[in-house]
Parts: sequence; C-alpha cells; structure tokens
Amino acid sequence: MSVVLDRKLCRLQLTLLGIGILALAAAGAAAFTNSRQFFSSYLFAYLFWLGLALGCFTVTMIHHMTGGRWGFPVRRFLEAGLSTLPLMAVLFIPICFGLGDLYPWARTTGIATSKALQARFHYMNDWGFILRAALFFSLWLVMASRLRRWSLDQDETLDAAPSRKLMVLSGPGLVLFPLTATFAYVDWIMSLEEEWYSTIFAVIILAGQVLAAFAFVTVLLKLFEREPEITAATRPLHFHQLGNLILTFVLFWTYTAFGQLLIIYSANLPQEITWYLHRIAGNWKWIVAFLALFHFFVPFFLLLFRYLKTRPAYLALLAATIFIVHVLNIYWLVQPSFHPTGIRVSWLDFAAPVGIGGLWLGVFLWQLKRAPLLPLNDPRWREELAHAA
Repeated sequence: MSVVLDRKLCRLQLTLLGIGILALAAAGAAAFTNSRQFFSSYLFAYLFWLGLALGCFTVTMIHHMTGGRWGFPVRRFLEAGLSTLPLMAVLFIPICFGLGDLYPWARTTGIATSKALQARFHYMNDWGFILRAALFFSLWLVMASRLRRWSLDQDETLDAAPSRKLMVLSGPGLVLFPLTATFAYVDWIMSLEEEWYSTIFAVIILAGQVLAAFAFVTVLLKLFEREPEITAATRPLHFHQLGNLILTFVLFWTYTAFGQLLIIYSANLPQEITWYLHRIAGNWKWIVAFLALFHFFVPFFLLLFRYLKTRPAYLALLAATIFIVHVLNIYWLVQPSFHPTGIRVSWLDFAAPVGIGGLWLGVFLWQLKRAPLLPLNDPRWREELAHAA
C-alpha cells in the first residue's frame, strides 16, 4: 500500500470514527427519554452492520473453497470486513440491556397473557438469549481470526500450508456458520413477533448478507482500481464475475423470500400471516414495492447484460444501489414489529446506523491498512497471475 493511500485512509478512518462516536453518543443519550425507540433503532442498525461483517465472513470461506479468480482482488476487503466481528461482539452488549423493550418474551406481562411465550420460556429467556449469543460470537470470532491469520501467514511464505488450512477450515465453516446463524436470527429477529416462526427465515437473512457483501466489495474494487497493485491484477473479467455473483444472490434472495411468502400465504394460519400483515399495513406497503423494484427487478434486468458487468463504473453504481436498498430491507424486517400500523420514522433511525457504521468503517479501514491490498504467495493466485500475463 502506497504512503499516499495510507495517509488518506488514516484521515478517513479518524473522520469516520469521530462521526460514529458522536452519533452513538447522541443516540445513547436518547435512550434515557425513549428507550423503546432507541433499542429498536439500535437493533436495526446493529443487524445491518453485523450482517455485512458476516457476509464478508461467508464469502471469504466460499472463495477459499472454490478458488474462483473473482475472489483474489477483493479478498483483503473481505478479510477486513470479517475482522470487524470483535467490534460487533462488543456492540452487542447494549442489546442485552434492552431485552424488555425489544422482545415480548422478555416482558413479564407478555408471558402472563401468552401461552406461546409460556411454552418457550425455558428456551427463550434473558440468560438463554445472552449465553447463546456469547456462544455464537465465540465460535465466529475463532473462525474469523484463523481465516485472517492464515491468510497473512501465506504472505510470508511460498509454502502452501496456510492456504490448505484455509480450505480445510472453510468447508466445515460453511456448514457450521449457517447452522449457528439460524439459531441466532431466531433469537434476534424472529422472536420480535410473539408467535411467528419460519424455517426458511434465516436462509433469507444469510442470502441478503452475502448479496450485501458482494455489492460492498464490488464498490471498493472500483474505488481502489487506480492503485498500482489493483490495476496490475484486475481485469474486466473480475468485474464480470462479480456481477454474475451479484445476480446469483439477487435471484437466490428473491427465491427464498418469495418461497416463504407463498407457503405462509397458502397456509393462511393466523399466527404466521400476522408477520406479513404488520409489514404491509399502512405505508409499509410502499417499502415492499420499493424492495421488489430495486432489490430484485431492476438489478435482475440490468445484470442480464454483459455490457454493464464489464463496465466497472456502471456495475459499481448498481452495486451501491443494492447495498443501500439492503439497509431498507433490514429496516423493514425489524421496525414493523414496533410500529405495526405504519412507518414512524425517528431521528434515531438515522443516528444509530451512522454511529455503528462510522465505527465499523473505521475499524474496517484500520484492518485494511494492516496488510497488502492483494494476497501474496497464494499458489492459486500465482497461477492466475501467470495465466493473465
């Protein structure tokens, strides 16, 4: 990494950290006057940025397993993203203090009047929620630290042993992570509704995370393409493949989301359909229309054209649009549980994402500066460079 780029990133990092701290401080002050709104906004913001870190985590393991050429120019972006997980583990702590404001199973009055909550009490309770979260984060942090460390170890040696370790870890990791994430998102999002459940819900969340991660690193690859290392190693083919992967996960996210809707609509059971009724009530339906248009129809149509996928500027613009719309998707998943009759926007809905995002991006840039922009000595990467030459 050049000295000029390092200085630019340092300045940007400090700016983002400052913005994040100020925004979170302002939001935290509001917790004393309107705790329910604070915690609902914080949860939405937290889930988005955690999802981006976990999306980078998943895509990194996918790349180590497949060795696709698309992954080498963006691997360091993905590793910097997954390296923010320690920060996200710390930022989970405030949620533990707001369980009563967030979840019906954490309120004594809710349990007393609901047979469904009474039946789940031995599993869905404060200490169970906290201990499971601690277990999930412990496992994810161990796996993420190994992915990062072994990748950096490969930079120091021509021996392919670190790369083999990465492949060996990524296979079981791609099984273990979705399994643990399923339990995590049952706790963190699904239990916001008193009686609702869905066996495919976590798959929808994970598909969205991977889509957001691909969109994020595609934008970054375009922003860094003038750096000598990136320029020498990046071809239009890399953007084309990233565009294909974005298209794949646009389709997969849509397929799983529509599949859930179709099954629940067909069954028409009161305890299942209520979740959707909350999310189409009042002006929430406009967000549904916006998501259908810009999270599926527009990206799907545009990504069918090779021309767009081989033009980095156009692809990056579309990827940025998908990334921003995904923020709205997480908002739509969380907030109707607190405002089931329609959208009620609070300034905390902006302050919390900016606050957590400022810290996340600051740590991301710090991690990005700690390693070369491209992986070194990876045997598959050496073959790719030789083939490109």
